[in-house]
Amino acid sequence: MAEALQKKLKAEVDTFTLMQKDVSKSMSARQKLETQLAENNIVKEELDLLDTTNTVYKLIGPVLVKQDLEEAKATVTKRLEYINGEIQRYETLLKDLEKKSDQHRELLSSLQQEYQKAQGLAVGKV
Repeated sequence: MAEALQKKLKAEVDTFTLMQKDVSKSMSARQKLETQLAENNIVKEELDLLDTTNTVYKLIGPVLVKQDLEEAKATVTKRLEYINGEIQRYETLLKDLEKKSDQHRELLSSLQQEYQKAQGLAVGKV
């Protein structure tokens, strides 16, 4: 009985470890999005300082191409909307993963207690 519990406990620990890796990956991706958000907010602020007499260039590959100011502002605004949406998605994902992780942690705790009891009973029988 203790051996079966040990195998189940090991499988659950492996699952929990994978969950923690997913949480870590999601947090890393969210941090990248936060960085992109900050960079794009700076670009938006800089574009807001310009007027129609200023020239805006967009880097496409190795070439700078002239771009309309309003088009550049619209592009940055759309990018900000997209990044904010992705951040919200990752926050929801992280909350869900944390909830699952907590539930799994409780399951692991109860399995450990069962395993320890089973080992205690096995020692008593010998």
